[in-house]
Amino acid sequence: MKFLEVASAFADIERESSRLKMTHLLGELFKKANAEEINLIANLSLGQLQAPYLGQQFNMAEKNLIKVIAELLNDSEHTIAQQLKVCGDLGIVAGAGAWSAEKELSVHDVYAALSDLQKISGTGSQEEKGSHLLGLLKSLDPLSAKYIVRVILGKLRLGFSDMTVIDALSWMEAGNKSLRAIIENAYNLSVDIGYISSELKSKGIKALEDMTIKIGIPIRPAAAERLPTARAIIEKLGPSVAQPKLDGFRLQIHVKKNGKGGKPEIHFFSRNLLDMSYMFPDIAAAVAQLDVQELICEGEAIVYDTHTNTFLPFQETVKRKRKHGIEQAAEEFPLRVFIFDLLYLNGKEYLNATHEERRTALLKLFAHFPNPAIQVIGERQVNTGKELEEYFAENIAAGLEGLVVKRADAIYQPGKRNFNWIKLKRQEEGHLEDTVDCVILGYYAGEGKRATFGIGAFLVGLYNPHQDRFETVAKIGTGLSDEQWVELKKKCDAIAVQQQPKNVLIGNKDLIPHVLVDPSIVCIILADEITISPAHTAGKTEHKLGYALRFPRFMGYSIDKSAEEATAVHEIERMYQDQFKK
Repeated sequence: MKFLEVASAFADIERESSRLKMTHLLGELFKKANAEEINLIANLSLGQLQAPYLGQQFNMAEKNLIKVIAELLNDSEHTIAQQLKVCGDLGIVAGAGAWSAEKELSVHDVYAALSDLQKISGTGSQEEKGSHLLGLLKSLDPLSAKYIVRVILGKLRLGFSDMTVIDALSWMEAGNKSLRAIIENAYNLSVDIGYISSELKSKGIKALEDMTIKIGIPIRPAAAERLPTARAIIEKLGPSVAQPKLDGFRLQIHVKKNGKGGKPEIHFFSRNLLDMSYMFPDIAAAVAQLDVQELICEGEAIVYDTHTNTFLPFQETVKRKRKHGIEQAAEEFPLRVFIFDLLYLNGKEYLNATHEERRTALLKLFAHFPNPAIQVIGERQVNTGKELEEYFAENIAAGLEGLVVKRADAIYQPGKRNFNWIKLKRQEEGHLEDTVDCVILGYYAGEGKRATFGIGAFLVGLYNPHQDRFETVAKIGTGLSDEQWVELKKKCDAIAVQQQPKNVLIGNKDLIPHVLVDPSIVCIILADEITISPAHTAGKTEHKLGYALRFPRFMGYSIDKSAEEATAVHEIERMYQDQFKK
């Protein structure tokens, strides 16, 4: 398949506002591709060259791209920079050119060229990258160049996520969404949309029904629901088990040992399934001591003060998330990992085992493990609301966030948020049962003192997985220091867009921010309550008003969550109802 055919389909999708029609167009493109091509196209449709856990580092600064496009269009860098200011999209600037393609490149040709571009590194790499990219763009037509530039910048702007790709795969295969559950389940087990697409294309839906875990490919993590009180949790679950809720990095640990003396393959995947393995050499060394051949387990990594035997705040733990000075950070901020679940061990999947069975296997695995850097998290049986409240109080007194309460007979369901697990967190009087993870959608110009910052408030939204879009829930102007306002503006300006993204729904024109951004920054918001709102679009339908947060305050960033992992609209609907049960 020629890449121009892919670019033309992307252009049709970009012009389309109907989610259903976008899905159909993508499904039609998938139909035309073979098994190898669909692997590449599925990833490219999400603005990535490969699955995110594999990393995508083009490492080309915007100024270098401007230089390349200036040479491509035979224009000055100043002119290209001015055009970028006007339209806010280097892809559009490149696509406005009128050169003739030197040859018709295939999808494979383009993929190979982009792969080579990623591999260029070292002294003089920016110049080499620029030359390589210029050669690629000259070989393409302007429309194709538009999307290649966007992929390199990580801003394809087609307005959908992996859930729409899954729907499109179902349309490709069945002509409707009837296969979505099977495809999504396979994707939950093996988070590589290209691989899933290729398997479906070459082997049919049966291959996805039989999908199994693969060491080195992350599994979408299960998530906890929330309820406001210990009593409500026991009423929902009955007698349960409770584990401390630590405020650290959630890690999915993959281990594969390659025979005697061979270096083990060890991966640490973050909550949003990025490979963070290089950050934790100290934990990798401890994991390598485990008496296993293959292992996938989940745990929480948190900085631990061995002198006082206390956990340090998340602000200290987050200092371990760095690319440089890793060895020094390991000494200054020693981590402990508390394992709370087992997914795979020595060829056996544990997803369909009960929590009790998974924990029994975990305790057996760690029974004589000597290294305290990795240990199984504590757990207590709770039969009544009073018992749960007492255990909760113990953990709060120890400086922890609260508890995660679990059904002992529950299986592990990848990618699902349900009442098998329920969070119980510290509450403040007059506040919601929990903070809300919101996605920043844009900001407003400042007034008074904040006029000097250029920002005075910002708009946030929630993710609606059924519509694959973000819906507004609050306009926020409190909770940030002067330094944080400046930092937030800088973060937003780096991802600013000229037009409202197609996967963002702002119903009230008075709410449209002065600066719109790509929905990708997740922040933590505390509010007094949830109210019904005619202005906001979260949960709004033809027959129902939306929801809004009352007195929202900024609490920080949720750095290990993707935008699609933010609080979902259906969660805010349930939290609204829970307010009346207290």
